[in-house]
Amino acid sequence: MSKSSLQDQLLKMGLTDKKKAKQAEKHVQKQKKVQRKTGAEDETKLRAEQARKEKAERDRELNLQKKAEDEKKAIQAQVKQLIEMNRLGDEVKGDVPHNFVMDKKVKKINVTAKISDQLAKGRLAIAELEGAFELIPPKVAEKILQREADWPIVLNEKAPDTGDEEEDDPYADFQIPDDLMW
Repeated sequence: MSKSSLQDQLLKMGLTDKKKAKQAEKHVQKQKKVQRKTGAEDETKLRAEQARKEKAERDRELNLQKKAEDEKKAIQAQVKQLIEMNRLGDEVKGDVPHNFVMDKKVKKINVTAKISDQLAKGRLAIAELEGAFELIPPKVAEKILQREADWPIVLNEKAPDTGDEEEDDPYADFQIPDDLMW
């Protein structure tokens, strides 16, 4: 049975009049209209809220990436400053070639004999800065490696300081002939 037949029955019985029936019908239709609109608005609001959350998440990720890049640049600037402030001057350049391994390749730098000996014993380190090799103290090299573990640095293990090496030589008592050829 339809609604209009129920309304007709109520009108015939005298329980309601035409004016109240029309008001009730208008009220029901208004509710349906409001319900349709709010359903669409709720869906639109949900989509907008979801889009806003996704944008906020993307922005947060981009900010974290930018912050990480900025920190990396700051660390690299600190490392460059450490190398520039602590590098040895031009007085270390000499005629003795010193070979070392960096990035699985053998590199060569010309230094004095004394500097080459210090490099071999771990009393000096080699750091790469803008394509050039710089000699720095081992403590500075350790600080650099703490900040930037991937920085190209060659630091040999420190040899114990023995002082005069001839004292430990078991053949020191034997004289070497002058005409001996190696």
